[in-house]
Amino acid sequence: MTETAQRPTLEAVAARAGVSRATVSRVVNGGDGVREPLVERVRRAVEELGYVPNQAARSLVTRRHGAVAVVIAEPETRVFADPFFALQLRGISKELTAQDNQLVLLLTEGRDDHTRVARYLAGGHVDGALVFSLHLDDPLPGLIRGAGLPTVFGGRPGWSDGDAGVAYVDSDNRGGAREAVRHLLGLGRTRIAHLTGPLDQTSAADRLDGYRDVMGEADPRLVVESDFTPGGGERAMRALLDRRPDVDAVFAANDLTASGALRVLREQGRRVPEDVAVVGFDDMLPVAEATDPPLTTVRQDIEEMGRIMARLLLRRLDPRTPEEPPAGVVLPTTLVHRASA
Repeated sequence: MTETAQRPTLEAVAARAGVSRATVSRVVNGGDGVREPLVERVRRAVEELGYVPNQAARSLVTRRHGAVAVVIAEPETRVFADPFFALQLRGISKELTAQDNQLVLLLTEGRDDHTRVARYLAGGHVDGALVFSLHLDDPLPGLIRGAGLPTVFGGRPGWSDGDAGVAYVDSDNRGGAREAVRHLLGLGRTRIAHLTGPLDQTSAADRLDGYRDVMGEADPRLVVESDFTPGGGERAMRALLDRRPDVDAVFAANDLTASGALRVLREQGRRVPEDVAVVGFDDMLPVAEATDPPLTTVRQDIEEMGRIMARLLLRRLDPRTPEEPPAGVVLPTTLVHRASA
């Protein structure tokens, strides 16, 4: 191998910049105490030589690995079929990449995977974790706490009440649901149903609470539990029409559930929105704009949620952060009007 093909060394950077090896090491590893003119000379030499730090050696100095685990408490088939996860991962990835961190994706296919994930997180491979799509009885939060790893959760963790140290990013699920149901009432609809998400997840429970905030003591037959999937939406819509064939509006807990409900309504000859108005939740454009008719829905900025999750975690990992970052961040939602309601 010729000298020009060899990987540039720390010593080569020091020689090019005219500084000591120790100075280069401090600059490369983000240390303090180096005057700005010298920092600029080192950075210029790094760029000219194409120097890439040895991550293993860097970790020994900084105690950081430059990697963050993203844990999704769902099976692979669900993660890669639901655009929600792609949007949130895109936001996370953009923020981590901008800060020169690697994303390590971990999925839990079943309960046997929890121990594997917890063992990996405790093994010193990553600096922190971003965790979302948790269920209320999920053991992952306890296992992660046992690993002592800085963590930010996507969605309000249902087990965190009273624990001010739990960091999370969520949308105003309850407020968004109220707005959706009030919109349907404003259209003159009186028999408004709700197709829920899985009620062991706080987002689904909060949206049900928002529906009840507006509808009060509505006929319990108007509430049908579903699972945030198109197939679940179809099953729930069929069950609803069996229970209350006179339903004139549906608030679905997410866009995928709404898409399944719309298919069943079309199959059964119900006109949307003339006979039954439909509102979803998420505003995932590949779904909301592709339904027939296009879906009126509550918009939450899913990609921004991912970015803020990553930003909060990186601030918690940075010893130079002047103050403790906020524990809980709740983003606003807005109703997007299309043809279905």
